[in-house]
Amino acid sequence: MKTTRVRLGDLSLGFLHSLADAMRQLGQDPQPLLERYGFDAARLGQAKARLSIPRYMRMGHAAIQQTGEAGIGLVMGQVSRMGQIGLAGVTAAQAPTVREAARTLIRFEPLYASNYRGQPSLHEDARGAWLRFYSISPYNDYNRFVIDSVLSSWTHQLGSLSGQRLLVEKVQIEFPPPAYSEQYTALFDCPVEFAAAHNQLRLSTATLNLRNPEHCPGTWQHLLDICEHELEQLTRTRSLRERIAQLLGPLLHGREPDLAEVAARLQLPTWTLRRKLAEEGTQFRTILNETRRDLAMAYIRDTELAFGEIAYLLGFASAEAFQRAFKRWNQQTPGEFRRDQRKAD
Repeated sequence: MKTTRVRLGDLSLGFLHSLADAMRQLGQDPQPLLERYGFDAARLGQAKARLSIPRYMRMGHAAIQQTGEAGIGLVMGQVSRMGQIGLAGVTAAQAPTVREAARTLIRFEPLYASNYRGQPSLHEDARGAWLRFYSISPYNDYNRFVIDSVLSSWTHQLGSLSGQRLLVEKVQIEFPPPAYSEQYTALFDCPVEFAAAHNQLRLSTATLNLRNPEHCPGTWQHLLDICEHELEQLTRTRSLRERIAQLLGPLLHGREPDLAEVAARLQLPTWTLRRKLAEEGTQFRTILNETRRDLAMAYIRDTELAFGEIAYLLGFASAEAFQRAFKRWNQQTPGEFRRDQRKAD
């Protein structure tokens, strides 16, 4: 059986520059932490280099322990710069307005980050828009740091683009209030709602229409063209099997998606998708099982999630059903696999 080789995701090494800057802001030297994880100056300077999301979360957690600041993600966002995420960030920094900058960051997110759990989105209406980051529940110190850094960086970077403090109308966050919850109100200067349905911030039409004094129309268009070309190249190199595996992640939570649902997401008739998969020498059920298996291995190896939580994220009816399937796939239980991986590390 051919392996889908699903990973939890990866992102630009530029995010580590923001993390290092946040540690310096808090009076700590980031160099020992970076070197412990194998990131010297030469590696940090590589073009288009990426790191895995689980590794990034472990480094964030290590930074929390070193600095003693549980809200380091909030600090990180406030010292971040658009250019640190690469071409998409440089392009967004040339956008004519806050609205176009937000659209650019969302559209070209695959150029600087990829997570099977989902993609950020911009939900516009007549009075403004919600800038939304997808769910990465269940939450702990490792991934709260991710949500904090994203919402904080959006606020800081879009404000920097307009040359003034960004007026955020409301912030909503999925997890319950953490011990450092007062930092959110101070940072965003607006109502902050915890235990909400989404991770998102609300911007008014007036804020979205704020203009960028550094905007140059010709440069902006040139950068957009380069981003579109890069995105097209990235999409073209992915097989149908890989596209389906990427779609399955968010659909698996608490249930098992079917062929018709995935075909609709791909904007294909069900029979056409079945035929195209046959041409690639596979079928939907095979990809579903491989995706579940590979994600299960990644979750067990790269996160601290309990097996019941993993079972839910992979759409199994119970933890017992997941454990049986995992043993069938790997000839060992999830607990045995995790212990072996910890020993190997």
